[in-house]
Amino acid sequence: MLEKLAKQTAIYGISTIVVRFLSYVLTILYTRVFGQAAYGIVTDVYALIPFALVLLSMGMESSYFRFSAKAEAEAEGGSDEEIKARKRHLFATTWGATLLTSAIFFAVVALFRKEVTHLMGEAYHGHEEYIMMVAAIIFFDVASMIPFSRLREQGKALKFVFLKASNVVINVGLNLTLLWAGLFESEFGVGWVFVTNLVASVATFLMVLPSTERTLPHIDRRQLRRILAYSLPLLIGGVAGTANEFIDRQMIKYIIPDDAMAQLGVYGAICKIAVVMTLFTQMYRIAAEPFFLSNFTKEQFVESNAAALKYFVMFSMMIFLGIALFRDVFALIVGRDFREGIFILPVILGGNVLAGVWLNLSFWYKREEKTRFAIYVTFVGLLFTIAMNLLLLPRWGYYGAAWARLVAEGAMVAVSYYLNRRFFPTPYNVRRMVEYVVLALVLYFASEWILSVLGKGWAMWSINLMLFASYALYAVWREKINLPAMARSVLKRK
Repeated sequence: MLEKLAKQTAIYGISTIVVRFLSYVLTILYTRVFGQAAYGIVTDVYALIPFALVLLSMGMESSYFRFSAKAEAEAEGGSDEEIKARKRHLFATTWGATLLTSAIFFAVVALFRKEVTHLMGEAYHGHEEYIMMVAAIIFFDVASMIPFSRLREQGKALKFVFLKASNVVINVGLNLTLLWAGLFESEFGVGWVFVTNLVASVATFLMVLPSTERTLPHIDRRQLRRILAYSLPLLIGGVAGTANEFIDRQMIKYIIPDDAMAQLGVYGAICKIAVVMTLFTQMYRIAAEPFFLSNFTKEQFVESNAAALKYFVMFSMMIFLGIALFRDVFALIVGRDFREGIFILPVILGGNVLAGVWLNLSFWYKREEKTRFAIYVTFVGLLFTIAMNLLLLPRWGYYGAAWARLVAEGAMVAVSYYLNRRFFPTPYNVRRMVEYVVLALVLYFASEWILSVLGKGWAMWSINLMLFASYALYAVWREKINLPAMARSVLKRK
């Protein structure tokens, strides 16, 4: 079973790496075209968009996977056509619900655009068009969510990847065209960032529409009530969880007295570098969510989930080392004015590792339909995020925001693990996972000590390469991983 998960993760992962690499072109571009304060606007807006997406999608993605599996179980012994009809009906309802919420959102923003612009802060005054374009981006992205989920549920990974990649290619291509035309230096400036994104979002929506197979959105109220009973706890937990991702940006904007937008710009740029870690978690989530929410027996689920978390921690710490040891190279992604914040990168990476751990710890309660636990976990994280930012931001600036995120993610992991031990004991190999974390941290701090003695240079790079290789070779030996066999499994056609 884990072979299937590894294969799906690899398919989504390789493609997502390519897509993210193209996205990095935008970070490279924006941090060189715009100053710290102007890039702060980009950071601010793109921190709020995921929050809106989570709110408006209402947990329907996870619900679609879970209820698709239930449709198969309920139609057991029936024909393939009966199963397809049940799933089509489910798709029509979930898609219709998300289309409705996104349309209402756009209408409300359009009606109160002056008030929204005022609430966003002084940097947005006189730019209501920014708000309207962002609202339109959110509408089309939410409208595309369930069709994309359907592709994942059907196992059409390559089509999913192609459409996601097309979105980024269109966006990057338009940005490079505007750069060549000199429009970023015009008075409209940052507004062109939202124009290109909107065009890409509309194009993606139009491209994913054929995958609906002419299914019209239609809300079955009875079915929707069942779905919402499952998804609303996920929505509340998702809102709190996403708030953890963006509220530090908002607190920087409103708490730090001097150069708030400039600090926000630097913090956002360094977080973009750390997205390499988030990338691994995202590609894993895309493959793992439909995998773990399918019709496994409890014994199969427990065994697979325990093994998956161990390997996730192992690979996550490998990525942590690769980025932290060579952070000066990764710093070249952003413009010179933003590299002053590179020292916070290891802290942000640590927070991202913990975020992936509690993602793994969430699959059991989604499977058991005890989604209320998502509320407990994410609200604990939100409380820690707010409290730690209030404590640390006035003293340390954006460095405090990085530590606040690490502490909050750690609190969520602790609560998630407690709930698992209490209600759904899973034999996670905690000793082995701690072993990988400790080893990676020891190697990292050894590198820092050697750096203080030798300074930067080719000798330091060679030492860091040996430290990284030591971890990778140890992990392969410890887990008895057959790399050639793994490669053949990933590349093997169905």
